[in-house]
Amino acid sequence: MALGTNHSTVTTSANFIPELWSDEVIGSYKQNLVLANLVTKMSHKGKKGDTIHIPKPARGSASAKTANSQVTLIADTASVVNVSIDKHYEYSKLIEDIAEVQSLSSMRKFYTDDAGYALANQVDDDLFALAEGFQSGTVGGSGAALWETAVIAGDGTTAYNGATSNSSDITDAGIRKMILTLDNADVPMDQRCLVLPPIASNDLLAINRFTEQQFVGNGDAIKTGKIGQIYGVDVFVTSNCPTVTSTDSAVSRIGLLLHKDALVLAEQVGVRSQTQYKQEYLGDLFTADTIYGVAELRDDAGIAFAVPST
Repeated sequence: MALGTNHSTVTTSANFIPELWSDEVIGSYKQNLVLANLVTKMSHKGKKGDTIHIPKPARGSASAKTANSQVTLIADTASVVNVSIDKHYEYSKLIEDIAEVQSLSSMRKFYTDDAGYALANQVDDDLFALAEGFQSGTVGGSGAALWETAVIAGDGTTAYNGATSNSSDITDAGIRKMILTLDNADVPMDQRCLVLPPIASNDLLAINRFTEQQFVGNGDAIKTGKIGQIYGVDVFVTSNCPTVTSTDSAVSRIGLLLHKDALVLAEQVGVRSQTQYKQEYLGDLFTADTIYGVAELRDDAGIAFAVPST
């Protein structure tokens, strides 16, 4: 007697094929990363250990060579930056059989997109938090010490006050002054980027120097938040920029001007996804996770600035 055609195949079981989940989670993760794509990346995949030691040599200077004299040796003044691989984040869903049977196939797409978005936001959050330490600041400050070395975006010079917020709208003069701060620190001019919260990108559209620039409109630029360029600096917008509340309850957003070498992201386990059938719950457990570490690499290669939240 024929058994019919209602077989379980790779098509009917597609929702729970791990490879498909993984591809979609990784795709969503990469699409939603902004700051993590703009900093130095190091792969520690497949390697043991919980700390990476990165040599940080100081710049040398040229010496005059006179006739009949030996060359001048430059003393080794290299320091080291330690990157602790101490961050492990996961996103999990238990999908019971009845939900899988009765739901639309778009359920998988939602969960994989949401997992990638959540993990990408977490990585960006950890990198943004380190930016409070730019220009010899202290990470995790409060009150008047909140983002104490950030400047207000209106002039690029005045220090942000975490007690009585004095944040101001971004201006052409403010951008040029922040660029000058990096220039004076001998930060390379290439691979710099300006990372803005949406409110500041809206203000940027009123700056002639920005609107006169040729916009970058290819698909990759749009997906990664790139909206253009000003003074040779690529401009990115992300809603993941920190929101800070001063002691007097005024709310501001933090943006960054930084070089790629300002921060480092080290991945030991890239985004992965796994599924396992849990008979005791009659459902499939879906988990996406990643293991990584972040650190400030060059203190003077970035500057934070504050703008009003509205």
